[in-house]
Amino acid sequence: MFYMFHPADLLMIPAMVFALWAQARVKHAYGKYSQITTRSGMTGADVAAVILENAGVRNVSLGLVPGEMTDHYDPAVKRVNLSQEVGGGRSIAALGIAAHEVGHAIQDAQGYAPMKLRHFMYPVSSIGSTLAFPLIFAGLIFGGNGFGFLLQLGIYLFSAAVAFTIVTLPVEFDASRRAVKALSAGGYLTDDEMRGVRKVLGAAAMTYVAAAAAAVLNLLRILIIARGRD
Repeated sequence: MFYMFHPADLLMIPAMVFALWAQARVKHAYGKYSQITTRSGMTGADVAAVILENAGVRNVSLGLVPGEMTDHYDPAVKRVNLSQEVGGGRSIAALGIAAHEVGHAIQDAQGYAPMKLRHFMYPVSSIGSTLAFPLIFAGLIFGGNGFGFLLQLGIYLFSAAVAFTIVTLPVEFDASRRAVKALSAGGYLTDDEMRGVRKVLGAAAMTYVAAAAAAVLNLLRILIIARGRD
């Protein structure tokens, strides 16, 4: 027996629309403000180093990584990794993104609770992201042959992955708040340039909101389908 369309699948339509809108918004914001050079002439790496120093965080290194939009903070090795375009860039977008990643490093240094929880949840959520759907699919197909536990296990694992996306939200929003505060306090950007930073970081935040919304709706969809199989 193969899976057939279920009315609950319609829940994913608004999630997909939201995700497409969020991606378009961040692409537009990044495309616009990555072309506008700041008056200070500082690079993303320059600003990242100064913000780390001002925050008293001296055990975090800075590095460049290949690719576009590959910027991230690695808590395992205490390293802020910036893409070439951000680390060496002098645009409004580059400085905003660099400051955001430094925000994560400061969260780590200060023991920010949601970040610690996210780090704790990561192993289980990673397993859930990998195994949940194969188990759910197998449970839906073979559930009537004594394999109903597969569906339940898949739901539990996927729930962990959904919880991870929700916990990620305050981590990302707080990092952006720290970035804006640090850039404003440092006087690295003009008021007009700061508005651009807020638009770039706000658009990026919406992609995390869209991911969380899609995960929650997908879990609700699975629960409805599973209940119909009882």
